[in-house]
Amino acid sequence: MSDHTVGTRGLVFNEPLIFDRSVPGRVAYSLPPSDVPEEKPERLIPRKFLRKEIAGFPEVSELDVVRHFTRLSQWNYGIDLGMYPLGSCTMKYNPRVNEDAARLPGFARAHPYQPEELSQGALQLMYELAEYLAQIAAMDAASLQPAAGAHGELTGMLLIRAYHVSKGNPRKKVLVPDSAHGTNPASSAICGYQVIPVKTGPRGSVEPQAVADVMDADVAGIMMTNPNTLGLFEENIVGVCQVVHAKGGQVYCDGANMNPMVGIAKMGAMGIDVLQYNLHKTFSTPHGGGGPGSGPVAMRAHLAPFMPVPVVGKRGARYALDYDRPHSIGKVRAFYGNFGMMVRAYAYIRTLGPDGLRRMAQTAVINANYLMSQLKGSYDLPYDRFCKHECVFSDAIQAKKDVHTLDIAKRLMDYGFHPPTIYFPLIVKGALMIEPTESESKETLDQFIAALKRIAAEAEEHPDLLHEAPQKPRVSRLNEVKAAREPNLRWRPGPARPAGGRGPK
Repeated sequence: MSDHTVGTRGLVFNEPLIFDRSVPGRVAYSLPPSDVPEEKPERLIPRKFLRKEIAGFPEVSELDVVRHFTRLSQWNYGIDLGMYPLGSCTMKYNPRVNEDAARLPGFARAHPYQPEELSQGALQLMYELAEYLAQIAAMDAASLQPAAGAHGELTGMLLIRAYHVSKGNPRKKVLVPDSAHGTNPASSAICGYQVIPVKTGPRGSVEPQAVADVMDADVAGIMMTNPNTLGLFEENIVGVCQVVHAKGGQVYCDGANMNPMVGIAKMGAMGIDVLQYNLHKTFSTPHGGGGPGSGPVAMRAHLAPFMPVPVVGKRGARYALDYDRPHSIGKVRAFYGNFGMMVRAYAYIRTLGPDGLRRMAQTAVINANYLMSQLKGSYDLPYDRFCKHECVFSDAIQAKKDVHTLDIAKRLMDYGFHPPTIYFPLIVKGALMIEPTESESKETLDQFIAALKRIAAEAEEHPDLLHEAPQKPRVSRLNEVKAAREPNLRWRPGPARPAGGRGPK
């Protein structure tokens, strides 16, 4: 394996806070005199809404601003630099052509208040995208409004609640397996439901009997994640759906892990009633930094009357926004959803087509199982069965030498790799959750595998080395406990920091 490293080699700049660059009197802009009479802000806007001047706000030149943020960007890690093995997140490379499509002026500059006759292209895209998403899931309809994954969860549960209300009983409880996504209990609670946990079986899947033991006429439904957060296909999904439906409940499926399912598995045929997608994971949107996202929900016909308004409809050759839906749960998002994410997803789906989407899913599964097979033995594998798009190891072997998951993750940085998701899912102690995605080549996977194997050997021979990792990046290991317990969120003027040296311990 080559010396695949990053860090403080060559010309590396330190960068102070933008406040430390401040010099009184400097400005980063030059505007011509206004050609309209000046007006005091309080005459136009109520005083209570006006922002007061910010004390100590930095005064810097345009060049200071450009260099500051450029240097910070060079500290950052991104998908253009290397692999993101974060499990549960699907941080994959997204083709640039989708970015070009999202930046077409007719899409990027469209205003949501444009009249329908001037928005036919955008409406057609939304109409067709909803049809594609419904078809991929083997569902009957789809709403594009939810802004992200958890928002899609909430919308799906609101649909289920509205359905039960229409039957005269909203019910009181929702079942949530311990292998489901962590936001599922919160989405149920916001809808007013009591959350009833369901334990995962010994093979890492929910078992129908475990559901039957807690399923009754007060249960509105179950929130499944398939594949679940162990990266495993819920092999008993049909039986679970039958148990829930027999008592009049509904089955919600968190589709954040749809990468290995697209074009292969028909969620509706399994018995799923409503499915949420993450367009920013499965269908091409840059993912990370808190957004942007899009979490459409696909649903079976009996839930469609309750979907959010407006719904894009088609009347002859014309597309229109339909607000005349008396049973709708109402709007869940301003305007019509995160439109730019829809454009990227539409371009991705149309570019790949049915065969390409299926190949995307197959490659995600092949990559994850290859990685799992190569690391098995070097790391503990709690559930030794074929995975889907991600696999979950634990630190059980390394813990015997007092080397733990955090040490392994930090040491990976010395080998030039972003760490995987750690300590999640919670049902695996010391979890290392790795998702290679379909984007990565075998050569990249082999480098990543070699790095993890070398770290496993180091844990046996030189465990103290891992306790001090990382050593090569410009910032060494931070005191994360102190940062969590004593966060310093407010800047205070003070002396400039020294120009040299490494980051704080």
